[in-house]
This record gives sequence, structure tokens and C-alpha cells, in this order.
Amino acid sequence: MLHGYTQSGQLFHAKTRALEKHLQKAFPGSILSYPTGPLRLDPSDVPGFDSSNASDNDDVEIRGWWRRSNTADPPEYLGMENGFSEVAKTLTTEGPFDGVAGFSQGAALAAMVSSLLEGQSRKDAFQCLHSQSSLSIPFPSSFIDIQHPPLKFCIMYSGFVAPGERYRAFYDPHVSTPSCHFIGSLDSVVEESRCQALVDAFGGGPKAQVVYHPGGHFLPSSKQFLDVLASFIDNATVTATPATQRRMKGKEESAEDLDLPF
Repeated sequence: MLHGYTQSGQLFHAKTRALEKHLQKAFPGSILSYPTGPLRLDPSDVPGFDSSNASDNDDVEIRGWWRRSNTADPPEYLGMENGFSEVAKTLTTEGPFDGVAGFSQGAALAAMVSSLLEGQSRKDAFQCLHSQSSLSIPFPSSFIDIQHPPLKFCIMYSGFVAPGERYRAFYDPHVSTPSCHFIGSLDSVVEESRCQALVDAFGGGPKAQVVYHPGGHFLPSSKQFLDVLASFIDNATVTATPATQRRMKGKEESAEDLDLPF
């Protein structure tokens, strides 16, 4: 369970209690792991930070998996290797895992982790692109010798693709891990087009299940969406049947947290 920017494993766990309870009921004995990103953030790192209102929340730990450079073109994610190292450590010490789920920046990371665990073909893609362009990053060192099977599923809430030639090897060829993408129709932080680009990176069409919810930038936790989630995991881990794209409508719980994936 990979948290978003300006969150932590502990905060993400607190905000996904309903999801955890639902999955543990659907899959008895299941365990969710909540690692915390290594990048320690200050309140001033949060876009829209107002120092005049900063007092009571100064002691709240906020983390990220990387920080986006404001000057690099194409965009560059600073500290990304440290984020991969933290995930690799969790995979090694607590795994093996059936799948990965993430929110916003954590969803982008979940997609990359799924890609990295797909085996030699992905390593070859990184090597090929890196030899063709010095801009393309090499295969992350923390995943070179990791002993973990490919994931059975990847779940992404408000996910997005790492942009530019620098990160192309994560998505070319398409990520083959079965995927489920939750997209908020009112999400103004990660627009639908960015979410759709991640759907396309997983092959699009029938290969990637897409679920729309009528809310904004948050993880939908009402029963109808949790049932969809459980059904997807069941299919991915038991029968591996092709997923279908669907639109869901219904009343949603309000967001308690705004996560910004920059």
C-alpha cells in the first residue's frame, strides 16, 4: 500500500481502514503492508502552504517517494532511487506480495514497481533505451538482484505516468501486470487525461479495468467501490479473467485529505 505525496504509511493506513477491513473479510488472512516514503517533507513543500496557518500540524510527519524538479525539461523526479530502495526493502523483508496498490504519487510508483518486477524483458528494455539515449535512466540498482515474483495485480487510485523520455522504459513495452485504475470524475489534481495515459501504459482496452467514481482526488471507500476492488483482486489472483471497463455512479464520502503528486 503506497501512500501519496505529503502522506506517510501511517496516515495512509488510517485513511484506508474501510478498505483494509473489506479486503480482510473478502480474503481471510490477508495482510496489507504500509511502507513510508524516504523523502522527509516540510509543510512548506506542500503546494498552497500558508505559513500563517502552520502551528498545530507542525509535528505531523509528511513524506514523499520523490520530489519533482521545477527546472528539468523533460521533468525529473529527484530522489526516486531512494524511493525504489525503500520499496525493494519491503518486498525483501515482508514479501512475497500478491499485488500492489497506490494513491496518486504512490499509484505512479505502484505502476513502476509492477513494471520492474516483470522480469528480464523489462531489464532488456531499460538497457536498450539507455544505450540509445543518455537521458533514459538505467534499471534501478535496488531492483537488479531482488528475488520476488511478478505481481499478480496492480491497483491505482488517481495514478499518472512519469513523463518524458527519461522514464519511457517503465512503460515501453506495455506493463503486462493485470491492473485496475480508479479515476475521479471531479479530480482537479490529477486530470483524467493523465490517468488515461497510465491506463494506456498497461495496454488499455480489455487489459486494464477502469472504474470511474463521481468524486475528486481521494480514494473512494463506499461499499460499491470496495466490492469492485475485491472482485478485481479475486479475478486476478484466482481465475485471471480479462477485466472490463466500467463506470460507477453513486454517493461518495467527502475527502479528508488532499494529496498533491508533484
